[in-house]
Amino acid sequence: MGEVVKDLTAGTVGGAAQLVCGHPFDTIKVKLQSQPNPLPGQPPKFSGAIDAVKQTLAAEGAGGLYKGMGAPLATVAAFNAVLFAVRGQMETLLRSQPGAPLTVGQQVICGAGAGVAVSFLACPTELIKCRLQAQSAMGDSGSVGATVKYGGPLDVAKQVLRSEGGTRGLFKGLVPTMAREIPGNAALFGAYEALKQFFAGGQDTSGLGRGSLIVAGGLAGAAFWASVYPTDVVKSVIQVDDYKNPKFSGSIDAFRKILASEGVKGLYRGFGPAMARSVPANAACFLAYEVTRSSLG
Repeated sequence: MGEVVKDLTAGTVGGAAQLVCGHPFDTIKVKLQSQPNPLPGQPPKFSGAIDAVKQTLAAEGAGGLYKGMGAPLATVAAFNAVLFAVRGQMETLLRSQPGAPLTVGQQVICGAGAGVAVSFLACPTELIKCRLQAQSAMGDSGSVGATVKYGGPLDVAKQVLRSEGGTRGLFKGLVPTMAREIPGNAALFGAYEALKQFFAGGQDTSGLGRGSLIVAGGLAGAAFWASVYPTDVVKSVIQVDDYKNPKFSGSIDAFRKILASEGVKGLYRGFGPAMARSVPANAACFLAYEVTRSSLG
């Protein structure tokens, strides 16, 4: 079996594991990121992550935590297959000879290159996911389920294509998506390789056990979000912004307005759920990837 096929297959399995473990955390993150600023003297819709979970469960049941999962589930195969396959091909290009281990710096370069490729898949998927996750949080007040604009992932796509500039509308937020994926994946794969080499005591990491891979994958996921979280907040607010009456003219405008109205803490709304998600989700992703790829020979 070719190396590209192995990466495609293992990346698909890893992505599915990541999605199942992490999506409820991601839903809460997006709700916190996209909730409207409260009126003077009024409390915010969600006081924090736990409150957002409670309100979502009360109004929508457990299924509410998996809202918007259809879009990433439909594309998770393509997304993670491309991510790991591009990374694998860049590894091949950077190796001094076949089978030679790469340095941490070279893995950073591989991660950045993979980030460029997956940005074009991530942007429309994220837009659909964020619209579905955020629509209840975008309501003025009252119950979480008060505002229902979209019936599902396909409905989001249809409405955007019909009334938000066609295909271009699905790529709203591409710039902040790239600003997240490129440095984020550089940090992800760089940290993963650094941790594996630390645990192995050298560049040969082939003998590492599953426990070490789980820890390395989990901490690498934390490195991703710690390095790019404010960019993700900007991406989310841009993607859920109203097309006809936008609050923001672009990414820089969104960044400035969030800082002006909420300070630095506004750029870290939902950071807790994001970090809580990143560790188990990426641990599951990397473990599933490594085990699957190893089983393919």
